[in-house]
Amino acid sequence: MGENVLDEIKKEVKSFVGHRVSVKANRGRRKAVEKEGILEKTHKNVFVVRIKDHNQIRRLSYTYADLLTDDVVIKTQDDEVKIGI
Repeated sequence: MGENVLDEIKKEVKSFVGHRVSVKANRGRRKAVEKEGILEKTHKNVFVVRIKDHNQIRRLSYTYADLLTDDVVIKTQDDEVKIGI
């Protein structure tokens, strides 16, 4: 039996750990947050992006399902390659 889509997304995200990325997250009601940071680590159900925001280090976590539903879009800063589906 083949892998499901979320497993493929997890593998792709894991391959970009340590790379600089730009994150665009849809927060609903026409609100979108755009940040740049480093894809820090992956876990079973979420991945973490470390950003520097107003001279503070923050960590934002998102689920792999967010990538699948396009609630979150991650692109590499070098090549502008979209990570996920």
